[in-house]
Amino acid sequence: MGLAGSDIVVIALVALVILVLFAGIKTVPQGFRYTIERFGRYTRTLEPGLNLIVPFIERIGAKLNVMEQVLDVPTQEVITKDNASVSADAVAFYQVLNAAQAAYQVANLENAILNLTMTNIRSVMGSMDLDELLSNREQINERLLRVVDEAVGPWGIKVTRIEIKDIRPPVDLVDAMARQMKAEREKRAQVLEAEGYRNAQILRAEGAKQSAILEAEGQREAAYREAEARERLAEAEAKATQMVSQAIAAGDINAINYFVAQKYTEAMTSIGTASNSKIVLMPMEASSLIGTLGGIGAIAREVFGEAPAQPPRPRMAPARSTSARTTPAVNPFATDRPSEET
Repeated sequence: MGLAGSDIVVIALVALVILVLFAGIKTVPQGFRYTIERFGRYTRTLEPGLNLIVPFIERIGAKLNVMEQVLDVPTQEVITKDNASVSADAVAFYQVLNAAQAAYQVANLENAILNLTMTNIRSVMGSMDLDELLSNREQINERLLRVVDEAVGPWGIKVTRIEIKDIRPPVDLVDAMARQMKAEREKRAQVLEAEGYRNAQILRAEGAKQSAILEAEGQREAAYREAEARERLAEAEAKATQMVSQAIAAGDINAINYFVAQKYTEAMTSIGTASNSKIVLMPMEASSLIGTLGGIGAIAREVFGEAPAQPPRPRMAPARSTSARTTPAVNPFATDRPSEET
């Protein structure tokens, strides 16, 4: 049984509707934006997900990736401010913020960003000396980012980061820089060594100064102590002399005997202990020494409260003739010396 003409028309209309629906349904993946053009004119931007357009009237103009993208900047030669030739390469990160501007404000977006970055690298690095260029990469990156981001702003692009990957000076220049660095380090080492020697000398001088100060203070203290000791000794001798003088003035003859006997004994001790004396011959009467010892014994008995004993009388030598003179033993410490007898 054949189909009627009306059935064929219905089937054709259904197929056409299905085709129109499929043509008007558009799915946008995440991270992308689609621009819609109506008769060649931009109308709107499709967001990720399911979207509907008017078939045969509207169409997709540009499919833009709005995720952050990496752009590799090739190596290029740069002449620095001090006429040094270096090779530099970089990497740039950018992101599409406005799909319509990125699609219709600039043609060949990546090539435009690449050339803009390369020209600004030559401009920024060419305004710096070589030493400044090698030591201030962060400053170079900051200046590049500011200049390039400002330039691509009308395109709906955001440059998030620009990093200089490598700066390569010529080989001979690298050798010269190595020699310069070595000389600088040697100079720094010599300066540090000189400063260490100077500090050591200063510390030694300070130590010697403190030692001299302490030694002088010790000598001053010792002299003060010695003077004080001599003063005490002089006071004791003066007091002893005063007491002996008072005893003599009071009529005590034993005091002077004790004083003379003490000095006599000290003199004998000094003579006997002299280093340059081996044999000492001294004329000395036994009776004088006995009298001296007797005087000392009498003083001792008076001090300890014992009664004084009669000193032994010296023995007289036998007379050789009636006409010879006999000299009795004389006590050199007695006040009254006996007269000579015939």
